Amino acid sequence: MKLSVNKSRSLWWTISGVIILTGIISMAISWSNPAIHAPLRPSLDFVGGTRLQFERDCTKPGNCDKPIDITSVREVAKTQGIGDSSIQIVGENGILIRSKDLSVDQRTQLQKTLSDRIGAFDPQKNQIDSVGPTLGAELFRSGVLALVISFVGITLYMSVRFQLDYAIFAIVALFHDILITVGAFSLLGLVAGIEADSLFIVALLTITGFSVNDTVVIYDRIRETIKTHPQRPIAEIVDDAVNQTLARSINTTLTVLLTLSAIFFFGGETLRNFSLALIIGFTMGAYSSIFIASTLLAWWRERTGQSTLVASSETMDTSVDN
Repeated sequence: MKLSVNKSRSLWWTISGVIILTGIISMAISWSNPAIHAPLRPSLDFVGGTRLQFERDCTKPGNCDKPIDITSVREVAKTQGIGDSSIQIVGENGILIRSKDLSVDQRTQLQKTLSDRIGAFDPQKNQIDSVGPTLGAELFRSGVLALVISFVGITLYMSVRFQLDYAIFAIVALFHDILITVGAFSLLGLVAGIEADSLFIVALLTITGFSVNDTVVIYDRIRETIKTHPQRPIAEIVDDAVNQTLARSINTTLTVLLTLSAIFFFGGETLRNFSLALIIGFTMGAYSSIFIASTLLAWWRERTGQSTLVASSETMDTSVDN
């Protein structure tokens, strides 16, 4: 059974458009939310401040009998002068607080007051991090600059190895993957409080490399087929190229997703959001290479009639050299 991607390309574009639009709406809502005021819920890495995560010690009799009352936690935070902090319940017995920068005495007092109100904490599981706003802003600038440089580099590489229209649609596919991943994290930030940290930027850069790799494989097969069969319709050439590389794309993606799923479930809290971003991005990368980048190229070549002309000129150049 062969996959005819160009026959239903309007469907693939509609699916992508709906997903991207949902993400953009989520980012707009997130930006208008006073507690976030950004397209994504930023972590401590970017905004600076103090993050405190406490977990009750359930080995002590009766310490975890009652669920944590978030209202009580907010009351304690208000008495400590950090009532505007972001407060979440983590699991059944954990608390995560993101606040302005706190001194050591303020942290100690907050921990003691909370412990008296909701139960003793396990000192082995407590986590306290502090980042200055200058460092957070520098991390954000460096991450965005790295993304921009990678996009420019990919555009130049694709233009040299293939042609300009190949490069343009490869970049469109990359934007597709990045927008969907960012939109998904924006939605998760609103619904589940998931934050974007410095590892999220690393994940976006990794997604960029993975996605363009799949696209290059398909584009390379399209280019070779155009050279050998210049009179064939471009839609047929693209469909054949996709089918010839489909098994490779699926196997590569599934193998990577199995590893990422293991990291997501067993890699610990630090790597969970990082692996989740990669799972979303790699899945969309395989989708965009097959259904977006290839069909856009076919649509453009049909509109401009370039496939036959380019292939014919390359054939003529070869005959002259011989």
